[in-house]
Amino acid sequence: MTTTDAERVEADQLAETSLTVNGQPVRLQLPPRVTLADALRDHLKLTGTHLGCEHGVCGMCTVLVEGQAARSCLLFACQLDGAEVITVEGLGRPDDLHPLQRAFGERHALQCGFCTPAFLLSAYDLLSRRPDVPPDALPAELSGVLCRCTGYRNILAAVQEVAAAHRDGSLPGPGNCAPAGSSVVEKSTAGPPPRLASGGDGPEPEQVTLPSGPPTFTTTVTSTLAVPPAAVWRVLSDVHRVAQCLPGAELTEDLGDDRYRGRARVGVGPVRLSFLGLAQVTGRDEASRTLRVLAHGRDTGGAQTQAAIEVRAEPDGDGCRLTAEARVYLTGRIAQFGRALAGDVSRRLFEQFAAAVQLAATTGATPQRPPAAPSAFRLLLGALADRLRALRRRRG
Repeated sequence: MTTTDAERVEADQLAETSLTVNGQPVRLQLPPRVTLADALRDHLKLTGTHLGCEHGVCGMCTVLVEGQAARSCLLFACQLDGAEVITVEGLGRPDDLHPLQRAFGERHALQCGFCTPAFLLSAYDLLSRRPDVPPDALPAELSGVLCRCTGYRNILAAVQEVAAAHRDGSLPGPGNCAPAGSSVVEKSTAGPPPRLASGGDGPEPEQVTLPSGPPTFTTTVTSTLAVPPAAVWRVLSDVHRVAQCLPGAELTEDLGDDRYRGRARVGVGPVRLSFLGLAQVTGRDEASRTLRVLAHGRDTGGAQTQAAIEVRAEPDGDGCRLTAEARVYLTGRIAQFGRALAGDVSRRLFEQFAAAVQLAATTGATPQRPPAAPSAFRLLLGALADRLRALRRRRG
């Protein structure tokens, strides 16, 4: 099918997509780069679909698309307009499990549970297509899903038991799907937050709020600066100067009431990631030289980061100890980074920020343009080098 100019959607715009998910009609408005896996997990809250490698290798993201097993991490949601999708939540109800679900429980095939949804849907796809599949063919037929617990024997036994009971093609279909004619669920997300129209008209920008659950990770970072705390506080108390010191960041709009629009960029070779966001200063304490900020950013792929940040400038001899504490919440693909690694990268970014603050506090100068977007590759190398040095110190 040829896409006309009228059908084209730019990377920073929203694509409207209609799906039927577990029998429920759903209308989504998502950035075109949001995968089906992220749409299911982050926007429809169907978290039974797991993410592992996100390269289509491990099979953790397996769902049924038009009745066939598919890797949801390799499909963009907007590609599937009009398609029928079934996730593990649609397979059976708690009071009426599907035969595959019962067999997995009875045969102790659940293990840690991370691969279970994918195995259930892969096995359903297999037995629906080949009800007469021989037992010796099961290992190869189910090899598209990897088990981290090496629990394949019990998984194969469970699938073989269900196959033997339904050789005649009588395997029940998914039993937890909404009936035909269900009302449409509409979800809209993740374009740039609404801007304040010129002259003060238009919608009032939203406040930054944090999720109610535990953060993805917390971090505390300290740098020692060779300038007095009062000079550092003069930088921290000016949000525009703070933004100019942040690696890859740019302040784009002052919304009033200590709320600001901005963007942040990270470069990985030829690839450039761009986050649009909102920052809100929630406290300035001149006596303790403490700045408190809430921040929310979203990229065009639908990944989100939210954080509560506190930065303090404290005396340290003739200089200053600059400390940042942060609670960080990640969703989407960015959340697949390990917590320790995400904390390491945060520390490297803060070191660059602290160096820029010291320069601004010493010279009084502010950059005429935002600092260059930091290379994620170099950040990761620096973080890994720090870990290796710490390991050598412990062993020494």
